[in-house]
Amino acid sequence: MEPALFIVIMIALLVLVLAIKGLIIVKQAEVVIVERLGKYHSTLTSGVNIIWPFIDRPRKINWRYVKTDVNGRTIVIQREVDRIDLRETVYDFPRQNVITRDNVGIEINALLYFQITDPIKAVYEISNLPDAIEKLTQTTLRNIIGELDLDETLVSRDTINRKLRMILDEATDKWGVRINRVELQDISPPEDVRAAMEKQMKAERDRRATILEAEGRKKAAILEAEGVKEAAIRKAEGEKQAQILRAEGQAQAIERVATAEKEAILRVAEAVRQGKADPTQYLISVKYIEALKDIVSGDRSKVVFMPYEATGVLSAVGAVKEILKEQA
Repeated sequence: MEPALFIVIMIALLVLVLAIKGLIIVKQAEVVIVERLGKYHSTLTSGVNIIWPFIDRPRKINWRYVKTDVNGRTIVIQREVDRIDLRETVYDFPRQNVITRDNVGIEINALLYFQITDPIKAVYEISNLPDAIEKLTQTTLRNIIGELDLDETLVSRDTINRKLRMILDEATDKWGVRINRVELQDISPPEDVRAAMEKQMKAERDRRATILEAEGRKKAAILEAEGVKEAAIRKAEGEKQAQILRAEGQAQAIERVATAEKEAILRVAEAVRQGKADPTQYLISVKYIEALKDIVSGDRSKVVFMPYEATGVLSAVGAVKEILKEQA
């Protein structure tokens, strides 16, 4: 082979290698950090990019991948990659033991959603970003749970999530990472604590049932007493109304009797004025009739004898009756 042809072939191979090495295709939502002679040079965005081979080199970073095997077990894989994913990433952290303020050990499983906002900081400000986020989350979670009792921990998930997200977001800002959301997936107390809590909840339910039953009996007694009271009030009002009506009837009867007596007296007075009757005889007749009424309404076991002189008085009464008829 001639030397000139050999040189041409070598140059062509060199150009081909340079083209292959210098041509980088970056996917959407990914970036590549390029270093030139060990120093940061540029950031390659999505699309076709060209670099100088052997001079420019993509910077590799450690990244974490979570996979599930055929048996359903979660496998965490860490490898070096030269592409930085800008999409939101979720980390499912393994269960960890934490101790509450009242010295109860529990297991907590957390989920973390984060997103890289500054690839340069994510590469140069921290050596292993996934491990740093995991360790920071675990230690921060221990500190937060250590300030709460067991009961507060079980009912304050939203508060714990919000506080944990704020602390992590502030701490990871220098790494070019934004923490979007933190979720406590599961909180598992020990078996003996769980059994004690179940007994406590059963006792609490029994106590509430007893209180509700007592309140029901109390309300029933109150309603019954109010019913008796209302019935007594209605009965008293009825008796009052009846007495009022009876009194009004008696008053009207007395008024009518008085009116009749008044009319009789006026007629007798008119007869006396005209000389048709003797007033003395009229008064004696009235008194005699009243006395006779008392005698008749007395003890019925006694026999009453009417004197002979009473016939004259009765005749005088008949005369007064005739006088009243004439006046009418």
